[in-house]
Amino acid sequence: MATHSVTLPVQLQPLPENWEASTSKGSKLSAPTQVTLLPYGHEYSHHAARIHHQRTFEEHDAYLSIKAAQDLAASGAEVEDDMGVGEEEEGIELLTLDPKEWKKQDHYKVLGLSKYRYKATQDQIKIAHRKKVLKHHPDKKAGQAGDSNDDAFFKCIQKAMEVLSNAEKRRQFDSVDPYYQSLEEDELPEAREIKSFRDFKRAYGEVFEREARFSKNTPVPMLGEENSSKDAVEGFYDFWYNFDSWRSFEYLDKEINEGSDNRDDKRYTEKKNKTERARRKKEDTARLRGLVDAALAIDPRIKRIKAEEKAARLAKKAGRSGTPANGVPGSAAAKAEEEKKKKEEEEARKKAEEDDKEKKKKEKAAAANAAKKARRAARATAEGSGTATPAEPA
Repeated sequence: MATHSVTLPVQLQPLPENWEASTSKGSKLSAPTQVTLLPYGHEYSHHAARIHHQRTFEEHDAYLSIKAAQDLAASGAEVEDDMGVGEEEEGIELLTLDPKEWKKQDHYKVLGLSKYRYKATQDQIKIAHRKKVLKHHPDKKAGQAGDSNDDAFFKCIQKAMEVLSNAEKRRQFDSVDPYYQSLEEDELPEAREIKSFRDFKRAYGEVFEREARFSKNTPVPMLGEENSSKDAVEGFYDFWYNFDSWRSFEYLDKEINEGSDNRDDKRYTEKKNKTERARRKKEDTARLRGLVDAALAIDPRIKRIKAEEKAARLAKKAGRSGTPANGVPGSAAAKAEEEKKKKEEEEARKKAEEDDKEKKKKEKAAAANAAKKARRAARATAEGSGTATPAEPA
């Protein structure tokens, strides 16, 4: 390594007015001498490398990451299996992103984490970033034939890492992830298209799972199964009607002009951003409420629960203490048959009573007629023998 001499202009300060020379023997000031200083150490080496190659601190850190990975590969050390993280195909649309429009870019897609998104761990993000840096660093691309050494996509990679490695910034981006926003715009099937609970769960199960990531309260109840109890179904809808979301929209705020000293402009921009965030929050709450309303209206389990409650009321009204052992309430036909039987028995009883009364009436009339005939016969016999007595009144 070549050495360079550096001359430092040093000027000695004048002595104070009250300074007196020491009177002790053997004490005297030495004359100033010229000393050559040599820069040394890792810090100076990194500083010199950045100056020589005209790199920023971020670019130099990326270069060090490349060198560390290359040294690791050269040493033959085993690299942990990363399951293909960060190796997604890069289309022309992705590679031609404008780093100035970083708020419009899909950071997960830039790092090759489209299939992980909000579920990606920090280790996976670091692995993906290292792979992208190794592939797209300007120093490496400069040696490739036909490459213009355009570092635009590399800047997008660095911005994606900056956002996703910061918990607060990542939370803000996850709130407006363009991939999920496009899914929110998809229309759900109409009620006539839902033929069974299986169709219902296929249409709404994934939707509620996506929305659950915004919940402040955990665990979040999912859609459940076809035979879920009434309490489970009601608990699910109660939770979602009172959903407490942490979703925010700061990521879409309009940037305040850098270098602007106008406080009024800053206050106006901040006020406008606050208003826009509140509007978007209100719209998102209404959207989620509409989703829950739509699910409740076509949930096949609601119809089943209402039918069971109606059957229980009818059974209680008919004097039943409960439902049969198999859990299936009595049918309306069976109840009608029972009522018909009771009515027939009552009519038979009334008819028997009327017949008995009629029979007694006839017997009484027959007895009266017999007595009358006997009196007439006795009177006729008496008249024939001359011993008749005055006729008694009939």
